[in-house]
Amino acid sequence: MSNIRIFLKRIWAFIDGVNKHKALSFYEWEEKELRNTFAVLIAGSFAGIPAPPAHISLALLPYIENDLEIMFERLDAVSDPIGELFSVYDIG
Repeated sequence: MSNIRIFLKRIWAFIDGVNKHKALSFYEWEEKELRNTFAVLIAGSFAGIPAPPAHISLALLPYIENDLEIMFERLDAVSDPIGELFSVYDIG
């Protein structure tokens, strides 16, 4: 009985470690998506999307430089958002 208990503890520890490792990558992906959304909301007035007044957007531009870089990187994935989502979750 104790061998089964030890085996189950090892399995549980392995599963827990895998989940903790993947949680960080999911968090990083989610943060990148939120930054992209924020940049689109701020800079959206330049593309015709309802957004804050232009003077507020221009005042925020120095603070969202990294967000804008992420937004421009995401332009490549616009054609295949489902593919990127599958690559994050490591499906298939």
